[in-house]
Amino acid sequence: MKILFAASESVPFVKTGGLGDVVGALAPVLAKEGHDVRVIIPEFNTIPQEYMQKLIHVCDFEVQLGWRRQYCGIEMLEKDGVKWYFMDNKYYFGRPYIYGMGGDEYERFGFFCRGVLNMLPLIEFQPDVIHSHDWQSGMIPALLKIQYAHLPFYANIRTVFTIHNLQYQGIFGIREVQDILGLGDSLWTEDKLECFGCANFLKAALVYTDLITTVSPSYAEEIQTAYYGERLDGLLRARNKDLFGVLNGIDMNEYNPATDTRIAQNYSYEHLEGKAACKKALQEELGLDIKPDTPLIGMVGRLSNQKGLDLVDYVIADIMRQDVQLVVLGMGEGRYFNLFSWAESEYKGRVAARFTMDHALSHRIYAGADLFLMPSQFEPCGLSQMIAMRYGTVPIVRETGGLRDTVLSYNEFNGDGNGFTFFNYNAHDMLHTIERATEYYHNQRSIWKNLQERGMHGDYSWDRSAKEYLKLYQSLFDAKAPEKEETKGPNPVVVDI
Repeated sequence: MKILFAASESVPFVKTGGLGDVVGALAPVLAKEGHDVRVIIPEFNTIPQEYMQKLIHVCDFEVQLGWRRQYCGIEMLEKDGVKWYFMDNKYYFGRPYIYGMGGDEYERFGFFCRGVLNMLPLIEFQPDVIHSHDWQSGMIPALLKIQYAHLPFYANIRTVFTIHNLQYQGIFGIREVQDILGLGDSLWTEDKLECFGCANFLKAALVYTDLITTVSPSYAEEIQTAYYGERLDGLLRARNKDLFGVLNGIDMNEYNPATDTRIAQNYSYEHLEGKAACKKALQEELGLDIKPDTPLIGMVGRLSNQKGLDLVDYVIADIMRQDVQLVVLGMGEGRYFNLFSWAESEYKGRVAARFTMDHALSHRIYAGADLFLMPSQFEPCGLSQMIAMRYGTVPIVRETGGLRDTVLSYNEFNGDGNGFTFFNYNAHDMLHTIERATEYYHNQRSIWKNLQERGMHGDYSWDRSAKEYLKLYQSLFDAKAPEKEETKGPNPVVVDI
């Protein structure tokens, strides 16, 4: 098949979150299956020079945005069997940030969506499927159906749209979006583009795309409820038959403790001795007390309410009354910068916080921690819990979204499980689960070792997910629509030991 990914970011070129990981990892896996896979992202000025120097100019043209005609250049490089395209416009993408605070975001990514469709004949690529990701590319399915589908070149192109996080929707004024994309008044009704009096890029995709996917089966169910649906649950329920949850994967080579050059000592599930050396090295690096028998809890991710940090805030004194250490890495809200700065000062030698995006340090935390805490309020998929398990770090998570699909709480009666979980969004439920986990760490070492090994054995690769995506792509050209599997609750990726 001929597949085009359209997204605002992709590793290794530009990344702010899980979206970049997904696009950058899934495309090469599909290419290895023999498909013609290409990716288009904006040419942000934050892309490393080592890649910028390799770009080849493919074509350039003008994109009409209302009364404006803007330059659009397409550059390309080949890597891992994939052709990666970069959309060049210094006015929109040559800024010192990836995403702004609103301003002209509708124009930047309206330009991107229009440019993606306009470039296809010029690069002589007629995809079977355009797979758009998140709101920044959400207008592509809408523009295709509304303005391009009557043209022979575009008539048979099908679309798939993936929701990575429903909370971010691309909401703007109707007149502004109408102006730049030339969308007539008749389209701005509640069954088409209008959304609570606004233009909504993500809603536009949900209305016009052929298939909708999310990044885990549980999240696909959750977003059809009012609590998780971000005011779009009604539309998602209406499109239930076209909505599928496909669990994300991780790069099993990138995150491999047996070969990782960023960690102090390599190890595997057969020889876990190296993990103790990684813990000691992490304690030394971050100024923690060197205590090999004290459980070290790691947290890596965005510092926000979504990640459940308000729960940590509420009971942090109770957590630290236990014999534990805490390491936090991430950037985000000032409230949590203040919280963990205070904790680092209050609990010297026991708490370390680094407010930065440090990929190498995150590897050392995954390898050096004993427990990984992820008490998310909601979590579309989550990659950190899978990475932690890959490194033999036992997760403590809330049962939501992809966390529910990948982590099964240890059952003392039948021995099942690969971590510890709690259901209610409640600080003391989280605290009790931390206490339960540390109890096993101190007093049930054989069970603890089994949990580590079970997590390290898990299949978190993209191969399984790629097969599911290919079935969905193919279904767009089959007479019979894809059948949805019955939801049977959590289905963690676990291999019994």
